[in-house]
Amino acid sequence: MSEKLIKQIPIISDYKEIIEIIKGFSSDEKFLIHMQDGNNKFLLRMFDLEELEVKKTEYSILEKMQDYNVTCSKPISIGGVGNRGYMVTSYIEGKDAENEILKYSEQEQLNIGIEAGIELRKMHQLSAPAHITPWYSRKVAKHNKYIDAYLDCGVKVKNDHIIMNFIDDNIHLMKQRPNVFQHDDFHLGNIIVNNKKFAGVIDFGRYDWGDPIHEFLKIGIFSRGVSIPFSIGQIKGYFNNKEPDEAFWRLYSLYLAMCVFSTVVWTLKTIPNNMNEMLDKVYMYLEDHDYFSRLKPKWYQ
Repeated sequence: MSEKLIKQIPIISDYKEIIEIIKGFSSDEKFLIHMQDGNNKFLLRMFDLEELEVKKTEYSILEKMQDYNVTCSKPISIGGVGNRGYMVTSYIEGKDAENEILKYSEQEQLNIGIEAGIELRKMHQLSAPAHITPWYSRKVAKHNKYIDAYLDCGVKVKNDHIIMNFIDDNIHLMKQRPNVFQHDDFHLGNIIVNNKKFAGVIDFGRYDWGDPIHEFLKIGIFSRGVSIPFSIGQIKGYFNNKEPDEAFWRLYSLYLAMCVFSTVVWTLKTIPNNMNEMLDKVYMYLEDHDYFSRLKPKWYQ
């Protein structure tokens, strides 16, 4: 990345130091910018100029998150220089929870989960714009595409017919679900911790609109495999320490069941070499639910 370009970004033109951040699946280039005053640090993302309009939407989402006091990066500046687009946000000090949380006690892991759940609840206050079609119609169309692609591909999940029947029996439950903001990638890898405490949520680039319960999918697939106390904490924090009802667990199970097929299709298309690893995750949560004969997973105590 040309430092000459970075010098043209007004808010950070007199930076002191740039450190490239290599992490995540995003094609953006990411840099930690240290300013001359020694206090200010910014996160700079650089991307292809044609992505600027999409990034502006993400930027406006970050602005809206400030209205709800969500603990996330503050948007500072967005624009283009030369043939590149840029977004500057505040920098959240700390490390990603995925790599750090197992160094903490179970109580600390639970507490971080509770904080994460509270933040997620705040995000879900943002309603979908009027032009966004209902969740049910969008999700069913997507699911049908995935099922067709799954049936055409060479990979088979054992007892797939049981999973499909469970989906068919419950899919109607999505009909009247709220249409709100979804972070859509809410898991330990996108949560920052500092000094054994929750420090913030990052990576709003995959956001969507729809049922807030769909966000909990990532617990079953990713977070519970790293930290069960965190996973329990996230649910408890979200529901203000009350136990979620059966309707929650039924929808949660429905979304996990649908995810069996989208995971196979997505992995084949995107990271085929990781298929065995991804199937291990799928079988882990199928076992958690005894292939959905139980709605509440075995790990939730």
